[in-house]
Amino acid sequence: MKEHRVGIIMNGVTGRMGTNQHLIRSICAIRDEGGIQVSPQETIMPDPILVGRNEGKLRKLAAQTGIEAFSTNLDQCLANPEYQVYFDASTTNLRAEGVRKAIAAGKAIYCEKPTAADLDTAVALYNEATAAGLKNGVVQDKLWLPGLMKLKDLISSGFFGEILSVRGEFGYWVYEGENEPLQRPSWNYRKNEGGGMIIDMLCHWRYMIDNIFGNVKSISNIGATHIKKRWDENGQEFSVDTDDSAYSTMELENGIIVHINSSWCVRPRRDDLLVLQVDGTKGSAYAGLRKCLVQPRQTTPREVWNPDEDRNKNLFEDWLEVPDQKLYANAFKIQWELFLRHVVLDEPFRWSLLEGAKGVQLAEMALESWEKRKWVDISPLV
Repeated sequence: MKEHRVGIIMNGVTGRMGTNQHLIRSICAIRDEGGIQVSPQETIMPDPILVGRNEGKLRKLAAQTGIEAFSTNLDQCLANPEYQVYFDASTTNLRAEGVRKAIAAGKAIYCEKPTAADLDTAVALYNEATAAGLKNGVVQDKLWLPGLMKLKDLISSGFFGEILSVRGEFGYWVYEGENEPLQRPSWNYRKNEGGGMIIDMLCHWRYMIDNIFGNVKSISNIGATHIKKRWDENGQEFSVDTDDSAYSTMELENGIIVHINSSWCVRPRRDDLLVLQVDGTKGSAYAGLRKCLVQPRQTTPREVWNPDEDRNKNLFEDWLEVPDQKLYANAFKIQWELFLRHVVLDEPFRWSLLEGAKGVQLAEMALESWEKRKWVDISPLV
């Protein structure tokens, strides 16, 4: 059996997403399965080193996961030729610095989004990595969520006919931290630390929309800071100086209208924390993270508006669930496997740092739309 060992510097992995999705459910899961099987006689085995600023957290995470290697010295790790890949899950305002160090060290780059705090830097990172001949990629996990994969299959089958619109709702109530601890890090609500709903979530919406429904042509967006005061992990009160909600309408190149509400200040009454309703001439679908329901034209009821009588029929009863046709693996793990195959076997991987820059572009254009209170066109990135 031939084993391709891939050393991975996992920077910022002590954060919630880095620990749970990238380390435990992706890299550790791959290792527990014996690596990525690429042929009966060949596997790819990730070999990570955990990197961060807090040695105590790293030591605890190493003991929890059985990953023995950890370090607080990023430069030393980057100088080690045993590690071919640099992964960045640090905070947004630190990401460009870490990625640029990795480019200088000649490492393949894989990182979380947003890839930078501004568009110019995001594009520059892609150009610098490409000019150095380095393989690079950005996490675009929602493309492998079961609910969205079912939507994609419905589109491919022609179920919708002509798609007219997409309406999305995302978010939940994040405790202020005064009486109950925040369930998201407090830096999410500080602008100078890379916080903000728009820079955080519109990067997701860009790749989701582009890959499933069509390229974004323009955006009209308004943000808000609904909760003005929060309390951090130490119980200290602070003023929120960035947006915690965004209300975004987008026109796609193919004419589809997409509207998504994103908020950390909403108590959801819906099927999931992220839901999308897609309406088309031949049918509609309603998808969450894992489930997807449909209402074909043939079963669409004839509705009559009558506000003077109680409604006896439940609108939810007119929808049918799309069954699982296959097993769905963790979305982060799927993309990690694709990236590692790209590094070792040179298989195609189209989710480069340029795709990450597109997400930053949409967030930046959304902020411009909010500031100027106008529609903003999205120019192609080259």
